[in-house]
Order: sequence, then structure tokens, then C-alpha cells
Amino acid sequence: MPNKYDRHISNLTKDTYALVLAGGRGSRLFELTDVRAKPAVYFGGKFRIIDFPLSNCINSGINRVGIATQYKSHSLIRHISRGWGSFKAKEFVEILPASQQTGDDWYMGTADAVYQNMEIIRSHNPKYILILSGDHVYRMDYGSLIAEHVANKADMTVCCLEVDTEEAAGSFGVMTVDPENKVVAFDEKPDQPNEMPGKPGQCLASMGNYLFDADFLFNQLLKDVVTEGSSRDFGHDIIPSIIKEHNVFAYSFKDPDSDNQPYWRDVGTLDSFWEANMELVTPDPQLDLYDTSWPIWTYQEQLPPAKFIFDNDERRGMAVDSTVSGGCIISGSTIRRSLLYSSVHAHSYSVIEESVLLHGSHVGERAKLKRVILDSKCNVPEGLVIGYDREQDIANGFRVTDKGITLVTKDMLDSYVQKNS
Repeated sequence: MPNKYDRHISNLTKDTYALVLAGGRGSRLFELTDVRAKPAVYFGGKFRIIDFPLSNCINSGINRVGIATQYKSHSLIRHISRGWGSFKAKEFVEILPASQQTGDDWYMGTADAVYQNMEIIRSHNPKYILILSGDHVYRMDYGSLIAEHVANKADMTVCCLEVDTEEAAGSFGVMTVDPENKVVAFDEKPDQPNEMPGKPGQCLASMGNYLFDADFLFNQLLKDVVTEGSSRDFGHDIIPSIIKEHNVFAYSFKDPDSDNQPYWRDVGTLDSFWEANMELVTPDPQLDLYDTSWPIWTYQEQLPPAKFIFDNDERRGMAVDSTVSGGCIISGSTIRRSLLYSSVHAHSYSVIEESVLLHGSHVGERAKLKRVILDSKCNVPEGLVIGYDREQDIANGFRVTDKGITLVTKDMLDSYVQKNS
């Protein structure tokens, strides 16, 4: 993003506390989230999904960040403690696990996750509170958002994407705004979204990111907790209850130079996860991970460089149109249009095409993978063919999506080996 974004690193961002909601299960990723929360899912060869909103905070000058965790949070907490712990005094990333702070319940909804940590947040005395979803992949300067929030004298600002009404129907919360972008109505996942003024076929869909004046948010949370029937959720309860009597604005997430929609992905299904990773191996991906002006920070092991060995007509270690991470050994294997995470070992005569291989996996000799998501620490047996025959993959115990992407996990392979031994 060189020379594209004015970073509003000022007292506005320094007076902001960001809370990342990272407790989601991500059930549409099926077995990929059996052992980890969705924000802890790997993405892009060496990152976790949560690294993107956290990096946006740091790059925007927001250095006080809380992370609310709940579902299977061990790997997420381990990642955060290893990679996000070295900050200056009064600057931090702190983990806020569900711990029944205010009663006998765990986090009941997005608003409740904030309410249960309200006294911890209040102790940092922020003027503004930024609530972020922890399970989307994007780059965003939150300073621009805060500056517009203050200029509008808003009580709450909702980050929005401009999307086709057909795409938003049944999938997104949709804002209806006046010509000044003041929210006049909000519908949670409507079948027929309201269109934007002057933009037929387009609507403003909520990104799940919200900015509040701190005192206003605290007051609304205290009202919500005594509201009978509330589901304790921002989309279902808080936003609809405040738009008529308070200043709630929509902030459209747009490129300030081109007015185009910047990169944003909800990798919440196996197909979207595979597609978003595959985009990264194209020659000119929209998400440029090599852009040093807006780095994505993460924890990574100290690993040796990727290694490619053997170069003869019978076996040749090679990778084309692919991304191969540190610690990988491509031993006489052919890799095409694939993304390999760290410490993957592909053995001789194997062929890997259009696949995403998570860290620590091994692909045996003469195995063939195509359009496969291979979970971490898998050992693909010698000669096994995956991704070429849908019915055979299903018979072998693997999960195949409607679009023909095959998910393979360690447990699935263990069951396959036991069944065929």
C-alpha cells in the first residue's frame, strides 16, 4: 500500500481500544475447525486468520488490543502468546478468555463478550472502542474509520462493504442509509436487501466491525443486559435498538484513490478457504503479502529455507506457480499451482496440483493430490490418489464439497490406513 493510505496515527488511534471477537467455531469449515477456532485457522502459507485484524490494528497505530476467546482456544492462545507478546509499556495484546466475569454464563453473543469484559476495558480509559471480527482476511486502516466517526459526531459507526444485493441476501446484515450515510434502518440477513441511494443492485453489508464512543457503548450494554428476550448480540439487538434515537453511521470500506472495493474475504467455507488461498499463487493477487508498507505480523518458527532436490528425467523436485514456505523439502516431487505451509515434505514421484497443504504434512512417494485441502500433520500414504475420483474419495472417508474440493485430516487418514491395513 505505498503512498495509498494516509495513516491517521494520532491521538484518535492512541485513545482507541480494540477488542477482537475470536471465539467463533466456524462450523462450515467442518473438520478443519475440530481442533481450533476459526480465527486460528491457517491462511496464506504462514499466517493465521486472526493475524490480519491484529496487524491492521498495529499498522493503524492502535496498540491496546484485547482478544475475546471461547471455542477451542488453546492453539489460538498459544499463537498469540508466542507471536504478539513483545510490546512497550502501556501497549499490549491481551487475551480475554470466556471466564464468567459477570455471572454463570459463557459469552452468549457478540455484545455479551464485550459486556463481560467491560470493567477490564474501562480500566484502560479509552475514548473509543473498536469491535472487530476475528475471522476475516483483509487490510484496513482503522485510523480513517475513526477520523470519519469523529467528524460525523457519531455514537456508533458500522464498517460496511458495498456488495450485490443477490450476494448479500440471507448472508449479511444490511444497512439502509440516507445521503449522508446515517443509518436509518438495519436488517439482519434479509432476503431482499435495501439498495444504496443512487446505486441500484448494490447494498451496504456489515463487515462485523463496529466503532463506538466508549461511554455510549457502556451505557448501551448496561441497558441490553436488563432487556428481556435480548440475544446479547450487536446485529440482532444493539444496532436495531439505537438507530432511531442516536447517531449511527455507515463507513464504506473503499480504496481512497480508486473508489474500488479493497480485498476482503470471509473464508468461512471449505470452498472459499481453498479459493482464497489459490488466489495467492496467481501472478498478481489482489492481496499482496509482499507489500512491506503494510506488513502482516505473525509468529513463525525459525526454519531453514525450502529445499528442492533431485533433477533428472525420472524425478525432479520442482514447484511452478506455487508458494512454498520455509522448512519444506520437495524431494523429487512436482508441485503445480499449490500453496505449501511450513515443514511440508513431498516425497519422490508424487504430484501435487491446485492444493493447499497445511504445516507439517508428508506426502508419500507416488501419491497424487488435486484440489485438496490437507490439514496439518497429515501423512499421505505411498501411492494414494486423492481428488481425482469423487466417489472414491468419499468411500475413503474424506470430505468432498459440492465444488469438488476434498478435505483430508489426520484422523481421516488414520481411519483410512486402519481400514486398508
